[in-house]
Amino acid sequence: MNLTEKILSNKANRPVKSGEFLLLKVDIALGNDITTPVAIDEFAKNGGKSVFEPDRIALIPDHFTPNKDIESAMQVRKIRQFCRKQGIKKFFDVGRVGIEHVLLPEQGIVKSGDLVIGADSHTCTYGALGAFATGMGSTDLAGVFLTGKVWFKVPESIKITIKGKFNKYISGKDLILKIISILGVNGANYKTLEFTGEGVQNISMDSRFTIANMAVECGAKTGLFPVDDLTVRYEKERNITVTKMFPDKNAKYCRELDIDLSELEAQVAFPFLPSNTKTVKIAQKEKIKIDQVVIGSCTNGRMEDLRIAASLLKGRKIFPDVRCIVFPGTQKIYSQAVKEGLVKIFIDAECAFSTPTCGPCLGGHMGILAKGEKALSTTNRNFVGRMGHRESEVYLASPVVAAATALKGFITHPDEIRSEI
Repeated sequence: MNLTEKILSNKANRPVKSGEFLLLKVDIALGNDITTPVAIDEFAKNGGKSVFEPDRIALIPDHFTPNKDIESAMQVRKIRQFCRKQGIKKFFDVGRVGIEHVLLPEQGIVKSGDLVIGADSHTCTYGALGAFATGMGSTDLAGVFLTGKVWFKVPESIKITIKGKFNKYISGKDLILKIISILGVNGANYKTLEFTGEGVQNISMDSRFTIANMAVECGAKTGLFPVDDLTVRYEKERNITVTKMFPDKNAKYCRELDIDLSELEAQVAFPFLPSNTKTVKIAQKEKIKIDQVVIGSCTNGRMEDLRIAASLLKGRKIFPDVRCIVFPGTQKIYSQAVKEGLVKIFIDAECAFSTPTCGPCLGGHMGILAKGEKALSTTNRNFVGRMGHRESEVYLASPVVAAATALKGFITHPDEIRSEI
């Protein structure tokens, strides 16, 4: 069996294989402030009185919070009242909230081997832990509120064999952008990306979350990492005991890719698809003027991301014509960044350091682009109008490339900054 089949076999209590349709009990169901209100209405329309099991539901208002307007405040109030009525304790309000796909693993709410569904496309992030996690719609979430179960087809898997180690300034963001460029945005439709090989042990947990987060950008249901020593250690820090899990050596896959981390170069995705990538060194020659840099999100708002960005910004000022906004993934990460002096580095560099929110990523608030503006962002999507005006543009890259770009005002490789010393 491959990892997908192993996890779902454990949930079905029998061997399963790709192509089968399953009706399975969900371990965790989640929604946010955009998707949950719709699910609440559908739950009521279908006669819902009590949710299936309050402890298996997590509702995270992270997109338009702190509330940007009256409508978003009403949305969160509806969720808040629903949670109180239904006895849902996993509700995180302003001051306690984090970006959902950073918060839930941090809190130990999702764990290795879980079946997780979320009314958010980047629910696939939890595959970094070896959980089968996938995004669904608001009506699907309402169905889980009612029954505690979900049905779907067991996806085929694409095997991605990793070897080697990252070079300096290269990270999980570069790896997943490269993979998406190879597969295309539809290349893994209704399939799982499974990461294996000796090089996996050289990929940190923070980078694994980044990689799994963007699996959906090539159409994948989820991106799965094995439950190895690194995963076990991460879970143990949260008082969770898990069993290691790897695919069988003779497992079947519908496609295979081989990637050597040591050959990987820094990547940047040009508008208007995550698959439209070039190396940063090639992009740098085009001298594309950048108006705004965003560092953070559910893709790159973890400690590893903030540390590498701060290492480049320390003692420097961002380019006068650039706005740089930094969004930590959770309150805990915010606090740790304060303790390590990273927040001071960002502020001294003339960046804005924000509360955890999804705001700018989806063009919601706290960083909207005007007509004709260009942003380089560590987020996961760069579709038309993604971060603001339809005639704005978004380029995607890693936190260290974002920091270098903020310093120069155009897409820049971090080697260029270090060479100035």
